[in-house]
Amino acid sequence: MKIFDTLTAKEKELDVTGTVRIYLCGVTVYDESHIGHARTIIVFDTLRRFLESQGIKVKFIQNFTDVDDKIINRAKEENISPLELSSKFITRYFEDFDRLNIKRATEHPKATDNIPEMIELIKDLIDKNYAYASKNGIYFSVSKFKEYGKLSKKRIEDFISGARIEVDETKNDPLDFALWKFADDQPNWPSPWGNGRPGWHIECSAMSLKYLGENFEIHGGGRDLIFPHHENEIAQSESHTGKNFAKIWMHVGMVTINGEKMSKSLGNTKSIDHVLKNWGPNIIRLFCLSGHYSKPIDYSEEILKETIVKWHQVENCYAELNSPEKDGSVRPSRFSEFFMKKVDSIKQEFNDALNSDFNIPLAFNAFFRLVKEVNNFAASQDISQLFAKNIVPAFETMLEILGLRISKISDEERNTINELIKKRNEFREQKQYQKADEIRKQISNMGIVLIDHKNKTLLLKQEKMGTES
Repeated sequence: MKIFDTLTAKEKELDVTGTVRIYLCGVTVYDESHIGHARTIIVFDTLRRFLESQGIKVKFIQNFTDVDDKIINRAKEENISPLELSSKFITRYFEDFDRLNIKRATEHPKATDNIPEMIELIKDLIDKNYAYASKNGIYFSVSKFKEYGKLSKKRIEDFISGARIEVDETKNDPLDFALWKFADDQPNWPSPWGNGRPGWHIECSAMSLKYLGENFEIHGGGRDLIFPHHENEIAQSESHTGKNFAKIWMHVGMVTINGEKMSKSLGNTKSIDHVLKNWGPNIIRLFCLSGHYSKPIDYSEEILKETIVKWHQVENCYAELNSPEKDGSVRPSRFSEFFMKKVDSIKQEFNDALNSDFNIPLAFNAFFRLVKEVNNFAASQDISQLFAKNIVPAFETMLEILGLRISKISDEERNTINELIKKRNEFREQKQYQKADEIRKQISNMGIVLIDHKNKTLLLKQEKMGTES
């Protein structure tokens, strides 16, 4: 498998000879997570699912930044402690992302649980003369790390003219960034240099090194983290270990709205809770995976509506494959060897696409071609048990890798619906079509769609979703 590495600006072979260790920068828990966060996490969840489907062991670490000025300021606004605020939004995070069918990480470390590791890392940087104390805290000396800027491909002059540099006259250099900030207000922790809080960048270095070790396989996050966060992580981590920090840097493009970056300051964010209520988990996953992971995608109602149509085709395919005719009643010739060769080709195309810089749009093309082929086949003739048995594994494997879940009909629902269908069929035989249509509407209100074939009626449970508001 090859993945584009931001650091070297070229595709690199992923080392799968052992456990693939992945560190994904998580959210700062001071507010609800939005669809921009969702896209990054869905991409990495899908990557993990694909690797595991190939029998590759994955150790996946995703942190929570639960100490930060934004958290402290928001907690003051709500008149609660920063710990209460962060705990509330961590709980909300798991509720939202469980609904999106995101697999829990191997570990979800919190910054506040790893303060001792951060202090030890800072001590080492001071001992090696990469960090110094000032009036306001401990700072990393950027000029001491000669490769600074290698990830973002910027020169020192570019950074100085940028707007994302902390203003602090006590620093030796404007580019130097905080490792430890002195603070008397809560929360703070004791350190050899005085009470305070860790800087944002040191958190991820300490946690990734603790849980994954040195030179792990993939470090990921959104493209907005390349500078300053990941650039600073590289500087402090490699100064500490003397080794390359991560083998591959994988970055996910932003979600925009009408071409503009999604941000709380512009008031154009879409919370995960909002999009789930309006579109449902499968539509959101399909949308977030619709473009190449490294490119931005634009959030629009039109695209989401188109995605609903595609998802209904998937649900139809599932219904057809799970209601096969008994092979004894169907001629063996109806099972086409030619069709099975098509399926093998589609499976290969799906895997090849994901192995080539995780090209999910190309994998989607293969998946939806399988869906279309099955639906077309079912429209022309009955699907036999033998046919379904040979198609279902490929279909379900692709669903699992993409993290998509089909709504299932419970036994209680099926019994109720079967009784209604029996009445409907009686009305149809009696040519009382209006009454038959009324029963169809009654069934439809239960979220069930009837697919009428020549000799049978299939049941399809559609995912409930609203419309954008």
